[in-house]
Amino acid sequence: MAKFRAVIFDIGRVLIRVDVSRAMAGLASGLSLTPQEVWAAIEKDPHWLDWQEGRISPRDWHLHLTKRLGASLTFEQFTEVWNRALDPSPIHPESFLEKLSKNYRLALLSNTDPIHMSHEEARFPFFRFFPVRIYSFRVGASKPDPIIYRVALKACKVRAEEAVYIDDVPAYADAARRLGMTGIVFQSP
Repeated sequence: MAKFRAVIFDIGRVLIRVDVSRAMAGLASGLSLTPQEVWAAIEKDPHWLDWQEGRISPRDWHLHLTKRLGASLTFEQFTEVWNRALDPSPIHPESFLEKLSKNYRLALLSNTDPIHMSHEEARFPFFRFFPVRIYSFRVGASKPDPIIYRVALKACKVRAEEAVYIDDVPAYADAARRLGMTGIVFQSP
């Protein structure tokens, strides 16, 4: 068995708590839709995957969603509301990630968007421990597509059997296992 050389983390609900309802409440404000209906509309939106995989710019996503929902938020207001989903307190202490970074190559692998990532990278100092950052909007593919995992392995310069992948979504940990990585389903620190 190969020695582990890399630990690859998902971000949402593994490193940063996420509460989508906070953002949806902001988007639903002044609309006839509930926050749950707003989230359902976004998840079913034909451009959701395009947004997650970087084929739509942040400004175009704002225009598309506000038009679709009938909202009247400026881009700045939309960005602030969109980022409300991200909890300001990280899940793990920095000391834990710093210690891990001394023994393993740390990487991030996340289905995410440029609005969240510019906010997260500016807000959370722990990102400095992750020299490799693989985001769906940059790769043009999202989990569980094997492409995004292969990009992460290549960026970490490791073989699949030398990497551990941690995600809160069992299907995404399973996808990593199918490529030969050790996949762990995150439940709590």
